[in-house]
Amino acid sequence: MRIEENRELASLTTFGIGGPARWYVEAETEADVGDALGWALEKGVPLFVLGGGSNLLVADAGFQGLVLRIGLKGVRVRESINRGERFFEAAAGEDWDGFVQRSVEENCAGLECLAGIPGTVGGTPVQNVGAYGQEVASTIARVRAYDVERNAIVTLSAVECEFGYRRSRFNTVNRGRFIITAVEYRLLVDGRPAVHYADLQRAFASDPSPSLPKVAEAVRRIRQAKGMLIVEGEPECRSAGSFFKNPIVSEEQAAHVGRVAGAEPPRFPAGAEHPGLIKVSAAWLIERAGFSRGYTQERAGISSKHTLALVNRGGASAAEVLALADRIRAGVLDRFAIELQMEPVMLGF
Repeated sequence: MRIEENRELASLTTFGIGGPARWYVEAETEADVGDALGWALEKGVPLFVLGGGSNLLVADAGFQGLVLRIGLKGVRVRESINRGERFFEAAAGEDWDGFVQRSVEENCAGLECLAGIPGTVGGTPVQNVGAYGQEVASTIARVRAYDVERNAIVTLSAVECEFGYRRSRFNTVNRGRFIITAVEYRLLVDGRPAVHYADLQRAFASDPSPSLPKVAEAVRRIRQAKGMLIVEGEPECRSAGSFFKNPIVSEEQAAHVGRVAGAEPPRFPAGAEHPGLIKVSAAWLIERAGFSRGYTQERAGISSKHTLALVNRGGASAAEVLALADRIRAGVLDRFAIELQMEPVMLGF
């Protein structure tokens, strides 16, 4: 195991922002994960697990601990005893979009609407990645992880992961306890693609039975049009994706927003874990609080393609991004009495 010192981190994130890690190591096996954890404990330094760096903002001063980058690779496939199901166990370091592409090419449904999302497999259960009507929680069968408390590899069922909207036990009650090494997904062989969101329905208005690869490719095109697809040389891609979560509110709060704005906000189901509540569009709130696409403050700004994406316009610091985020949050709170929650992981602050 080779420990690097003062390793720059900005190039390992989609934001392209942040200072160095005091120590850095890449794990290619589960044994490497245990060794890195043991080293950090022996030295008495904090440990941060890095995947694809797509949902991360690193502080300008960097991180005074050990960054463990997960480089485990490989995909194992097995047939289910239930007809029509197939299990894919992907190592945590596998590229997510590449894995999705493999699943649709094998005509297995369940992940097609999650195409084009940057990052690695290991990050998907942490925040229950979702888009265009799908969440990984609906397909995850098991998660394999290194349990820091027990100093052992464990397997957790989907129920034990405690999934919710953009959350799991991995980023809430047990933050830092588990280091994910592999995820097993249960997919439907010859399943129909999920074409529920308006953008997708418009894309296939003349094609009532699109294939899974066609749907995945359409999702990538839609994401690219919104600046949510990583394209080399595209400045609108220097972001961490959606910077704010869609707030979950009561009917009374939604009605207040409607009265203030003079129009009803877009609303979505909040899920079974939030009975009686609804989700409203954070992008809609931001725009009606006076922050339009393309808005710029110093070297940070709002994407010209998607209101929820804060972007690095070139040489932006983490402090500049947070200053812009704070200004947006304050504006939404002042006008609508709703406090937006930031979605990216903050490292070194």
